[in-house]
Amino acid sequence: MTRLELTIAGRYLRSRRSSRLVSLITLIATGGVTVGVMALIVVMGVMNGLQTDLREKILVASPHLRITTYGEGLRLDDWQPVLEKVRQQQGVLAAAPFVLSEGLLTAGHDYAQGARVLGIEPDTGAMSVTSLPRHFVRGDLSFPTTRDDVDGGVVLGRRLAERMSAFPGDTVTMVSPAGSRFNAALGTLIPKFWTFEVTGYFETGMYEYDNAYVVLPRPLAQRYAGLGEAVTGLDVRLSDPWRAREVGPAIEETLGYPYRAIDWQTQNASLFSALQLEKLAMGLILLLIVIVAAFNIVSTLTMVVTDKTREIGILRAMGLPAASVRQVFVLQGAVIGLVGTILGTGLGLLVARLVDRRQLIALDPSVYFIDHLPVRVDPVDLALIVVASVVVATIATVYPARQAAGLAPVEAIRYE
Repeated sequence: MTRLELTIAGRYLRSRRSSRLVSLITLIATGGVTVGVMALIVVMGVMNGLQTDLREKILVASPHLRITTYGEGLRLDDWQPVLEKVRQQQGVLAAAPFVLSEGLLTAGHDYAQGARVLGIEPDTGAMSVTSLPRHFVRGDLSFPTTRDDVDGGVVLGRRLAERMSAFPGDTVTMVSPAGSRFNAALGTLIPKFWTFEVTGYFETGMYEYDNAYVVLPRPLAQRYAGLGEAVTGLDVRLSDPWRAREVGPAIEETLGYPYRAIDWQTQNASLFSALQLEKLAMGLILLLIVIVAAFNIVSTLTMVVTDKTREIGILRAMGLPAASVRQVFVLQGAVIGLVGTILGTGLGLLVARLVDRRQLIALDPSVYFIDHLPVRVDPVDLALIVVASVVVATIATVYPARQAAGLAPVEAIRYE
C-alpha cells in the first residue's frame, strides 16, 4: 500500500460540505462498532467474573478432592491408613478427615432451621485443606467454650447466626438424625438433642455456606452423627487445583475399590457448564451488534463509491490501478473498524472497572450465590474481541471495494 492510497483514503474519510451525509453515516458506523466492542468486553468480563468469584467461594469450604467410599453408608471406618497413603500421593499438599451431617437448629425460639453440620480437624492442619478457617470473623479452630452445661463449641455462618439471633456466648440446640431412641409409652422415636455454645461465626460471601453451615470439631461431629470412630471421608488439597481430574483417578488407583475421589469441578459441573454455555451464547448474541455495525460500514462505503464515482473514474483514467482503488476502500473500512474497536475497548475497560470497583449492580445472594456482579476481563477474551471486530469490519469492505474497483473509467467520468 502506497502513500497515494493512504492519502486518498484519508481525504474520503474527512468531512466535506458535499458529503456531510456520508460523514454522518461513517460516525454512526464507528459508533456501532464502539458499542458492540464495549458490550462484548463488559459482558464477557461479567461472565468471567462470575466463574472466578464462584470458584473462589466454592473452594472456601470445598476441598480440591474429596475421598469417600461407594455405597449408602457414607462413612469411612479404617481411615487413618488411607489418610497416610493419600498424603504421600504426588501433587497432594494436605489431607484431613471430615464429617458431614445435617440437623435442625434452634436458639430457644419457637422455630427451627435445617443446617448442614461440618466437622473439621480442631487444629491448624485443617487450614491447609480448605480456606474456611481464614474466614472466621469471630472464634478459631480451638472452639473454646465458657460453659460447663454444653456438649461443645460451634461456629455458625454469619447469615445463619443473624437469622437465629445466636452470637458468641449464646447457646443453640440441635436435633441429630442419629441417636434417636424408641419410647414405648409414646410409641415413637425420641430424637437426640445436643446443646452447643456459639464460639464464633464465619463469613465467606457464599450464601449457601453463610446461611446453612454449622462448623464444629471433628471428634464432636463424629459423636453427633453417630459415626463412632469413622468419618464421612477425607478432604484433599492439591498444589494445582486444575489438576484435580488427573490426581483423582491416580488416588483411586492407589487406594483401590471401594474408594472414590470426587474433584471440585465434578461436584459443581452443572453450575460451571451452565455459566460457560451462557458466556458463549451471550458472546454470539452481542457479536451481532458488531455485525450490524459492519452492515453500516458496507452502506457507508457504498455511498462513498456513489458519491466519488467521477473522482474514481478520473483517477482510473490517470492510471491508478484497480487494485489500488480496492485498497483505498478496504483501508477506509479498516480504519472505521479500528477506531471503533479502540474506542470500544477503552470504554469497555472503563465500564468494567467501574462496575467491579463500585459494585454498581447488586444481586440477591439467595439466588446468585454472590451479593454483587463481579467483572474480570480476560486478556485472551479481550484479544479475541479486538481481532474479531477488526476482521469483521475489514470483511465488510469486500463488496464496496470490488464495486469501486470494477468501475469503467469512461462511464464513471460521465456519471452524474
